[in-house]
Amino acid sequence: MTSVGRSDERETIPPSVVVNIDDVGMCHGANQAYLELRRLGAVDSGSVMVPCPWFLEIAEAGVLEPGLNLGIHLTLTSEKRHYRWRPLTKATAASGLTDRYGFMWQSVAELRRYAHPDAVEAEMRAQVEAFLAAGLTPSHIDGHMGGVFSPEFVDRYVALCLEFDLPALFPATIAAYGPKHNLGEVDQDSYTNGADRLIAAGGILACRALETPWHRREPAPDRYRNLYEQIGPGLNFLCLHANAVGEIEAIEPDTAQIRIEEFELLKDPTFRSWADSLPVRRASLRELMAADRPGSQ
Repeated sequence: MTSVGRSDERETIPPSVVVNIDDVGMCHGANQAYLELRRLGAVDSGSVMVPCPWFLEIAEAGVLEPGLNLGIHLTLTSEKRHYRWRPLTKATAASGLTDRYGFMWQSVAELRRYAHPDAVEAEMRAQVEAFLAAGLTPSHIDGHMGGVFSPEFVDRYVALCLEFDLPALFPATIAAYGPKHNLGEVDQDSYTNGADRLIAAGGILACRALETPWHRREPAPDRYRNLYEQIGPGLNFLCLHANAVGEIEAIEPDTAQIRIEEFELLKDPTFRSWADSLPVRRASLRELMAADRPGSQ
């Protein structure tokens, strides 16, 4: 891994991009979309939600095809109305990990308000261990809805990444993290210690983590060209959410069409040709870090 300093130095690094699909394992349609896009070369990696019902399907595929570049999408919330999931740990009421029905909280705000940091750490560890026990090598690690970047838990996240030597998504500034809208009030000072520890261990901070445009104000090609055009110097991580038709319309009726349109666009030959023409270096986070390690050239 290349050791990276503060903002001015980071911005001199040529653009590198990880086109990543979040929420893999959440449902069958998420797995279908990811497998097709990855096999086309349209995306570089996928973040897997280990506590979700369709984890075993994508884990089986990942064992058979190591090149699928599956990472761990640490999951601490369960935001859907009727389609929910529970912690892997035997969470007690005192843990603060669950609502009155025993499911993970629906929002990061509730997670931050009620969850005990020790219980969060235990749940994150259980998810990492379950992923590894399935026979998978993580391409990276990140967090669903940004829950791991809550100030109360972010240092636990960093410690876990370092303990398991996992390529970690970590923003250079919290302002550069697209899903930050889930977090509520945060302060950049909460992230200094974690960033310093990752840099000291040879990690690379993301100059930008760009998220799916959660609207349909313009046609999909315009929305995603605008998103890709925000890519700049340094490391860029695209947090996308492609999904095939099927269950998603019932699981997430308000935004299902956005996920479906994203899937259709990412596999469209015209859009793929345009994306491939951009002057950037694309790979998984693990691959980019390995390529930038001193002596790797």
